[in-house]
Amino acid sequence: MTANKVKDEDLEKFAKELQEQIMSQLRQQYSAEVIDRWQNPRNFKRIENPDGYAQVKGSCGDSMEMFLKIEDDRIIDCGFFTDGCGTTIACGSIATEVAQGKSFIEALALVSADEILKRLGGLPEEDVHCAQLAAETMRRALADYLFQKKQSWKKLYRKVEVE
Repeated sequence: MTANKVKDEDLEKFAKELQEQIMSQLRQQYSAEVIDRWQNPRNFKRIENPDGYAQVKGSCGDSMEMFLKIEDDRIIDCGFFTDGCGTTIACGSIATEVAQGKSFIEALALVSADEILKRLGGLPEEDVHCAQLAAETMRRALADYLFQKKQSWKKLYRKVEVE
């Protein structure tokens, strides 16, 4: 066995052990749902030409965007994007999933920090602001939809950057 191959194998073994240690620590703090949403977020996407859009910067510095496609006052597609931590990703995933397929009024009533926390199985106190960020961003995207609906001609002139 060459020295390089031994070093590569040692490095791979170290990386695997480190990853297992990190995941073990995460499981002590977060529910399986939070970890799953962080690693496999649903609706993590930007939507071109949204009917409702919002971008909010949270108290921690994370920012979140929400994109809504709405037909007949029903959310037919929604997505989110964030530069935030895993908890923020999990909260955005839940918020969009709760709103998906709902009427405007149902989404407004259902998407709240409390509902997000409930569906995630709770969060440590220092991460609760992530649920508040996701709920607030959804509320603002819904408000934007109402504004655009009343003045639909303005939608033609606004720019929502989708990378």
